This record gives sequence, C-alpha cells and structure tokens, in this order.
Amino acid sequence: MTDSAPPAADGRRALDALGLPGIDAEPPASPLAFPDGGAWRLEIPSVEGPRVLNAVLNAADEWDVPVHRVSQGSGVGMLTDGEITEMVQACAQAGIELCLFARPGANWDIGAARDSAAGSVSSRSRGTAQLAAGVAEAERAAALGVRSLLVADEGLLWVLHSMRSRGDLPADLQLKVSVMAGPVNPAALAVQEHLGADTVNVPSDLTLHQLAELRAASPVTLDFYVEAPDNVGGFVRHHEIAGIVRAAAPVYVKFGLRNAPDVYPSGEQLGAVAAASARERVRRARLGLDVLARTPEAPPMSPLGRREQPQAARFTPPGFSGGRGASA
Repeated sequence: MTDSAPPAADGRRALDALGLPGIDAEPPASPLAFPDGGAWRLEIPSVEGPRVLNAVLNAADEWDVPVHRVSQGSGVGMLTDGEITEMVQACAQAGIELCLFARPGANWDIGAARDSAAGSVSSRSRGTAQLAAGVAEAERAAALGVRSLLVADEGLLWVLHSMRSRGDLPADLQLKVSVMAGPVNPAALAVQEHLGADTVNVPSDLTLHQLAELRAASPVTLDFYVEAPDNVGGFVRHHEIAGIVRAAAPVYVKFGLRNAPDVYPSGEQLGAVAAASARERVRRARLGLDVLARTPEAPPMSPLGRREQPQAARFTPPGFSGGRGASA
C-alpha cells in the first residue's frame, strides 16, 4: 500500500483507487440521541427464561459485549412468578433492562387468518378476550417488578398507555412495539408514537434512506435487527451497522440469529437449544460491534444501565381533559 492511512472500514477507499466509486447518496445522519447522549444501545432478543438469561450474561462477559436490554418472545404467561422474579433480580443486578412479551396473539389462536398470505393478522390481539388477556399479563408482570413490555397490537398498546397515564400501571413502565407490528412508513411510526410507544421495532428490510425517513418523522427510539431471525426475513446486515446507527439514532441494535429454530413458546423441551442460540446471539453481537469499532468516528454508545427514552408526543387517553385530541 502506498497510502499510510489505515484501510477504510467499509473498503470504499480501495474501490475508489480502482476507479469504482460509489454514488454519493448517503442518507442524512440523525441529529437525535438518547437523553444520555448515546446514539445506540444493544439488545439481545429471545431470552426465554432464567436459564437462557444466565447463558446471555455469561456469554456477554466472555465476549465483552455491553448489553442494555434483553427481551423475551414466549410471553409473560409462559413464565412462573418465581421465574419472572428471578429474571427481574438478575437483570437489576447486571444493570440490564428486562422486556417481556404481553401475549397472547392471533398467531397462537384458532383463527385461520394467521396462515393467510394476504390477510394474516400476525401477532395482534384477536378479539376482546385476547386484548383482556394481554392487559392481565401486563398487570401481572408489572406487579412482579417488570418495567418493560413488548406488544404486537396497536389496540393493546393504546390500552396499556392509557392505563399507565391513569396510574393503573407504573409511570416508569416502557412499552416496546414488536417487529410483528413494525411500521414501514413515517406516518405509521408517528401513529405508534402517539399511541404510547416508547421504542418501536421497525422491519429489518428497510433501506438506510427509509430509516432516515422514519427518523425524520418521530423522535421515538427505534429497535432494529442487525441480524434477523428467519421468520422475519433472515437478514444479516452486520456490515451496515454504522450506517444503521447514523440514520436511525437513537436506536437499539438487536442481534437475532439466522438458521436457528423458532423456540416460541419456549420450555424445558427446548432449553438447550434456546440457551445455545442465546450464546450465539451474543457472539454475533460481538461481530457487529467489532465492525462498528473499526468505523472512523463511530457513533457513541449509551452508558450501560441507562433506559431513559426521548420525550414523545401522545394522544390524550380517554377520561383526560382534551378528550380524543392530541397532546404533547
């Protein structure tokens, strides 16, 4: 090499030298950040119980991976009170946010629409019975100390936010929208923000420009699978992690796992698989973080243990002054 400068992390300098320049059309960098000044946090998904959580914590120590949040997909109803309490205590000791799924949803129900290519209702709450069951799971989890809940239905999101606003759920409870209900345009993201979302998992097949468009529409935190499970696309975008953070900040970068079994609902029959998959998710996170570390002027990470979110706009819940109008 004749250039004494270190190689560019994305290889573009070498392409330029060979007369193969790209088009200078990078999306605008997000001007926003978490309240602590960080641009990104790291989440490990599919942490299905105490055994899997322990595997994540051990792997995070082994590979020096900073974990801000772990999330679970099987649902509050698939854990005993003792298991939830154990996870709450372990996460509190490690300074990690614990997010549990408020289920059930249509994908576990008897309705045939869940298998319809054109009319699937995905994981949304089907009917009043499932909506009420989601509320009950949220109340149970909150009573056991959980302060972050995953939802996949706009109706349930609105109900839980209304309960939080009225004092029926803890004021510090955070509501996270699942990728199963992820918005794909700026208006949809703004609607979920107003319905009560604190963080929103957007689909992982969005381009960097589309991420920038969503970011321009709302300050709400985004969640993004840098590596996505097969059932939501199986995308592996480690090489784009710096661009994802720049376009989407503030953002939780998530590491799912391609070529891994779907373990929902998880249990002892899948315990070894769930734990092994969780360890590999942490190793995949290490690979992504290494790419980010090789990026010049990489966006800064949020300090560990922080969970504050940007201020969001909200619709006024029923029963409050202002009726159904908008409120900041």
